[in-house]
This record gives sequence, structure tokens and C-alpha cells, in this order.
Amino acid sequence: MIITPAAEIAGYRVVETLGLVHGNTIRARHLGRDIVAALKGLVGGEIEEYTKMMAESREQAKDRMVADATRLEADAIVNVRFSTSYVMGGAAEILVYGNAVKIEPA
Repeated sequence: MIITPAAEIAGYRVVETLGLVHGNTIRARHLGRDIVAALKGLVGGEIEEYTKMMAESREQAKDRMVADATRLEADAIVNVRFSTSYVMGGAAEILVYGNAVKIEPA
């Protein structure tokens, strides 16, 4: 499945718009990661544990969006956007959404 933040896909044309698809996940911080993050905060630098957790969260949300599009028998998802929002102390939602479409070669 083609997934793109663009409205168009080079070499293809949209023949049918199937509708909005999305995927999300909510992740909470982990005490062990918080301890490492606090230590990193003292010396500076990237907090790899959080970077990895957020990357995994984005992939999980994207996989759920693709499953939603597959259910609609889409060929592609265009206009894809990510959003992050605070849910509660120590937890955040990752949301990804886009338009599921049918495409054919131009």
C-alpha cells in the first residue's frame, strides 16, 4: 500500500475516494525509562529510550491506519498526517490519519 503525505502520487491518478482512515495508540512513560531520562537530563543529550518508544508508537498507529484502509480495500492513503496530544500525566496519544483511495496508473 502506498502511504504519502502528498495529495497526489506520481504516475497514478485517484479514481475513487473511500474516506478518512486513522490509527492511534496511547503510550505511558515507564519508571525505568524515567530514571534514565532524569540522568540524561543532568548531562544532556538524546534520550534514546523515549525516541525508541515514540518511533514504535508511530509505527503501531500507522499499522492500525493501514488495517483500516485495507478493510476498505484501498490501494493507497494520501494526505497522511501525524498528531500527538497529551492525555494525562505521563501519557500521550499518537494519531495518524489520511484519505483512503483507489488508484490506477496515469
